[in-house]
Amino acid sequence: MRNTRHAATLTRLVTNARYEVLPTASIEDKVLEHLPRDREVTVTASPGKGLEATLDLAERLAGHGYVVVPHLAARMVSGRSELAEIAERLTGKGITRVFVPGGDAEPAGDYLDALGLLVDLATLGSPFAHVGITGYPESHPTIADDLTIQSMWDKRRYATHVVSNLTFDPAAIGSWLHRLRARGVTTPLLLGIPGPVERAKLLGMATKIGVGESTKFLAKNKGLFARLAAPGGFTGERFLERCAPALAQPGALVEGLHVFTFNQVAETEAWRTDLLRRL
Repeated sequence: MRNTRHAATLTRLVTNARYEVLPTASIEDKVLEHLPRDREVTVTASPGKGLEATLDLAERLAGHGYVVVPHLAARMVSGRSELAEIAERLTGKGITRVFVPGGDAEPAGDYLDALGLLVDLATLGSPFAHVGITGYPESHPTIADDLTIQSMWDKRRYATHVVSNLTFDPAAIGSWLHRLRARGVTTPLLLGIPGPVERAKLLGMATKIGVGESTKFLAKNKGLFARLAAPGGFTGERFLERCAPALAQPGALVEGLHVFTFNQVAETEAWRTDLLRRL
């Protein structure tokens, strides 16, 4: 990369990358085999597996020495009493970071969105030092764009950072960052990107995790689609290079990457370390 400032920005972001994993039966062994203990690992929550799978894996990884960030999907928590129990359970294991999306499940109780759970966390004494919330560079499947930014404004006082949802469109990142900061949302951002993953798995998982316009973008960009089909899959390197001008802008406040691994942990860590050598 010729632009020194952009290269320095990407080096910083790739260095500060954290990995998202799904709580499957084999993922603990994959993390232990392929990730150094200094990697931050986030654990998703899904209606199918239930919140217990997320909490259990998070506790086990924390016990191995990883910095762990369990996802507390608001709609999967019944109310303040259960939230208090979860907070006590996690902090008792030394877990100080959580990520709070609304989630796709039918509400299990009081929480219809992330804001309600965030407010209750505050009333419980803000037990977690780091609290992430979701941002949507592309359209949310069910929420208007202006409302998603308004939602971040409403939640900003309870959050330490925003994690952007998966997108394949570099232009969407630039325009969204501009709109976000213009609206006065100054919460630091972790940029969500896909790690190396096979095309079929990526597209199937992208649909499941709520990506809105990305499939349309892929349909209009056959070159990128071809890269997904190639050996090694989509690494995100060109995506990051195209995002670099926006990410390097003063006031962008992008602090790191949130890498969706789709549980391809070995491939993702190999890509990250190789990219760092070449930046």
